[in-house]
Amino acid sequence: MIEVINKYETIMVINPTLEEEKIEATIEKFKALISANGEVTNVDVWGKRKLAYEIDDLTEGYYVLVEFSSKPEFPAELERVYKITDGIIRDIVIKKDEE
Repeated sequence: MIEVINKYETIMVINPTLEEEKIEATIEKFKALISANGEVTNVDVWGKRKLAYEIDDLTEGYYVLVEFSSKPEFPAELERVYKITDGIIRDIVIKKDEE
């Protein structure tokens, strides 16, 4: 049986009012989670940026882009963990097209 591996990218927006250590710990937590279930190919920390619209009285967010490959069932679990993690104000996981 062939093992299906897809390529994905995810962007997480972290609450910028958290301490720098907590922001770094959140990034490391998700890098470890993704690594345990797939392979991280790129992590791009965009840093603090202005939000397009206010979320929970915040006008800025700390953006992190992670590109990874994993089995098709993992992104649903990743989104579940995003939703229950304090400090994550927005997230998205996108399947990349095969080139």
